[in-house]
Amino acid sequence: MDGMIHDRIRACLKAMVGGDLATLATDMLGQLGYRSDRVMPGQTGRPADFVAKWPAPVRGTQSERDLLDAATSISILFQLSEAEIVTNHGVTPAFAATDDILDGGTRSFFFAAVDLDGERYSRHQYAAFTRELNKRIQVPIVVLYRTASSRITLAFVYRRQSLVDPDRDVLGKVSLMREINSTQPHRAYIDVLANLSLSQRLEWIEDHRRSRNFDGLLEAWLHSLDTEALSYRFYRDLFAWFQRAVDESKIPRGTQGSTSLPEQHIIRLITRLLFCWFIKEKGLIANDLFVEDRVAELLKGYSRSTGDSYYRAVLQNLFFATLNKKVGTRDFIKSNCDDNSSYLYRYAGEIADTDELCSLLARTPFINGGLFDCLDEIESSDTPAADMDYFFDTLEDRKGYSIPNHLFFGEFGIIDLFERYKFTVEENTPAEQEVALDPELLGKVFENLLASLNPETRNTARKETGSYYTPRSVVDYMVNEVLVDVLVQRVSPGPRIRALWEQRLRTLLDYDAADTEELFTATEGHKILRAVSDLKILDPAVGSGAFPMGILNKLTLVLRRLDPGNIAWKQIQSERKKTG
Repeated sequence: MDGMIHDRIRACLKAMVGGDLATLATDMLGQLGYRSDRVMPGQTGRPADFVAKWPAPVRGTQSERDLLDAATSISILFQLSEAEIVTNHGVTPAFAATDDILDGGTRSFFFAAVDLDGERYSRHQYAAFTRELNKRIQVPIVVLYRTASSRITLAFVYRRQSLVDPDRDVLGKVSLMREINSTQPHRAYIDVLANLSLSQRLEWIEDHRRSRNFDGLLEAWLHSLDTEALSYRFYRDLFAWFQRAVDESKIPRGTQGSTSLPEQHIIRLITRLLFCWFIKEKGLIANDLFVEDRVAELLKGYSRSTGDSYYRAVLQNLFFATLNKKVGTRDFIKSNCDDNSSYLYRYAGEIADTDELCSLLARTPFINGGLFDCLDEIESSDTPAADMDYFFDTLEDRKGYSIPNHLFFGEFGIIDLFERYKFTVEENTPAEQEVALDPELLGKVFENLLASLNPETRNTARKETGSYYTPRSVVDYMVNEVLVDVLVQRVSPGPRIRALWEQRLRTLLDYDAADTEELFTATEGHKILRAVSDLKILDPAVGSGAFPMGILNKLTLVLRRLDPGNIAWKQIQSERKKTG
């Protein structure tokens, strides 16, 4: 892809630190190839004027009030019609009335800009603002938000046919690139923005033999923002690294007849490192541990091309002596005779400044789980060599085990691979998503890498470990059925109106449902909140946590809709605390 467009995008983002957002947003969209003479004359930019001119089907809702409270300006930038897409920006007359703008129905894109007075906003808040705009302008809409701290968010939402009523269209998934640092944008966001340029989308249309019209452009945008496609690209790149790591590392093979392989060792490494990358996004692991220049300062005689100390002295100490060791009990081993099960720091002789390394590791919490268990402590004569982690000081104990530095840093290193993608610690939902890799990726990567060990026996490998990934749509369906069933049992007054309660609860749990404030009376809503408070959720085969997280997301949706201010929920929890 032309590097010049990346530079232009960076320049446009940097310019958004100050100045009129509508002008700056229009300029950036123009750099991406989106221009139109279909503009809205006479706009004041005042949110109240926008709401008055573009009324929602239901007025005065909480989501409308939230938008008015947060926004300091709302501007419609332009409309890109199908005619302009087909003629590649042919001159189209400007229009002056709302009816003219909406002429042609949904076969156009709208572009808008919104200034917000707060510093930071959650994904759900951005999605709610975008849905509120789309209630008024019921066509695919691209919204560029700017916060008071000059962070930029790009949101996109479209309309799709209702699965229940084919004659009705509903809001589709809201896709977000959230709170881009305008002065130091993440490289992944620059790549996505460049990929959304009209030239790239038209190229995709040609390559995939789609129509060069509105339908083709909509499909091209959806593909570019599709997190499933993003996950696929990441896994493809990761699998290539996996194969290189297996070939270029020195990992003793299991005993003859053993099923243990060096591949399994590399899968454990990937899973552990990927988990660390996610919690690094929360600020729980120091970023300097993954920056080569800082690593070179920490390690004696560091060399990317010939050395192998990074995995040993930094990552093994992070995995086994930090994440698997309680805070306050972490320290360096005194001698190699110390009990290995104590998980003490090692390799002091390879570290230039042990105090600095300990300082960087200090912010990392203790993780009470099995992912960072060191397998050396269960070593026995029957233990396959590849089922060990080789967390030993001496070369004799390590038995030639080595993972070279160049597998982590440089153009083909796994750290550089991770840096090319944006990660988020929030699970995406069927209704809203960040254009980033979310924690669900952990389960997908583990299962697919495990299956790759032997394509002929991949089902056997999965069966032996119970490693089955459940698609998010299936999780969402099962979660809905469970919650509707248990809640209707606890809140429905009787069997005669059970069907009505089930219908209302399904609407409450439907991410696509809008204006749910009138579904239940205050008394009914309070009853549901109490039932939610009393719920206990158990998933014995928890795996990567898809079902518990799915239920958690649904229950938070219920709380937001029934008690947006958390007033009733706080009262219920206070009562529970008093009664013990």
